[in-house]
Amino acid sequence: MNDPVSETDHNSYDAMLAAVQAFHHKHDFRNTGGEELAYRVALMAEELGEISACVTKGKDTPKLAEEVADLMILVMGTAIAADFDLKAAFWDKMEKLMARESRMVNGRIRVSEFRDT
Repeated sequence: MNDPVSETDHNSYDAMLAAVQAFHHKHDFRNTGGEELAYRVALMAEELGEISACVTKGKDTPKLAEEVADLMILVMGTAIAADFDLKAAFWDKMEKLMARESRMVNGRIRVSEFRDT
């Protein structure tokens, strides 16, 4: 396999990001429409549909993991395309989420910004 990062680096976010960046460079996404944000949103929706199909059709865990990985690669690539630090955005959002209270809604837990409007 022609891996842009060494096997020992496979556990780091930076290595994952470098692999996605290498994929973008390999296919010249920047100059061929692959980094256009509306297109990327459509691809993420498609992948989410594939995840949904795995769950609703009872596919095995390895198939679900593959589809979730596809979505994660697209999310990371969207951060590359839009030029923002996804790791920083993740930790900023986690801090907000951890500060929120949860509620039971229709028998399931929700941790949302509940607004009385």
